[in-house]
Amino acid sequence: MEEIEAKFLEVDVKGLVSKLESFGAAKVFEGNIVAGYYDFKDGRLRRNRQLLRLRTKGDIAELTLKVPISNEKAKVAEEIEVNVSDADEMEGILAHLGIYKYDELVKHRMSYSLGGTHFDFDTYPGIPTFLEIEAPSIGEVESYAVRLGVPVGDAKPWNARELFEHYKKTI
Repeated sequence: MEEIEAKFLEVDVKGLVSKLESFGAAKVFEGNIVAGYYDFKDGRLRRNRQLLRLRTKGDIAELTLKVPISNEKAKVAEEIEVNVSDADEMEGILAHLGIYKYDELVKHRMSYSLGGTHFDFDTYPGIPTFLEIEAPSIGEVESYAVRLGVPVGDAKPWNARELFEHYKKTI
């Protein structure tokens, strides 16, 4: 499945939530997300800009592989994701295959959904809250940015590493 998303930094969360609710968006999640990032010892996934992530979101655990496609107006990646029943057991399977966790990040997320579009307000420690819009097309990401009053030109097609670099924070 193709994932298309862009980040908008340092947003007015209350104002945007109010607008989203007025559009009919539904709040679908709020809580902390713990994400572990994995690779082989030789770093082949990162070298190829691929991402293997095991994350917990409430009671849900997901294993995700992201393979980049484009990074122009929005971050576009092939995303293969599966729910797993036990994150610890999945981590054991990965270790047995020679895949190790090289990093772990925790963020607070508040998520809204409207049709096929998702709006995530993410906060990492020491980094201002940002909005991530994930939609079926770049045009829809831009359309919702306009409707929300967020400048389209401010869209960042960044991953977490690039976000942390922007704020001069270490992962």
